[in-house]
Amino acid sequence: MAHQSLSFKGVENADQINRITTALMMLDGVDSVEVGRHGAEVEGRTRRDALIKAIQALKLPIKVS
Repeated sequence: MAHQSLSFKGVENADQINRITTALMMLDGVDSVEVGRHGAEVEGRTRRDALIKAIQALKLPIKVS
């Protein structure tokens, strides 16, 4: 199982964290996710670009890297 880390800038509240968590958990191949204000730790076999696209699709005012 692969481990990937994502960094965020601009996450300001629990609603945004919950939306990001839900979006990541709905992706095929994601086994577990821990999301905080500054980033996420993802376990599973999903590609990094798919994780980033899922977050960007939420159209939140944040930067993901």
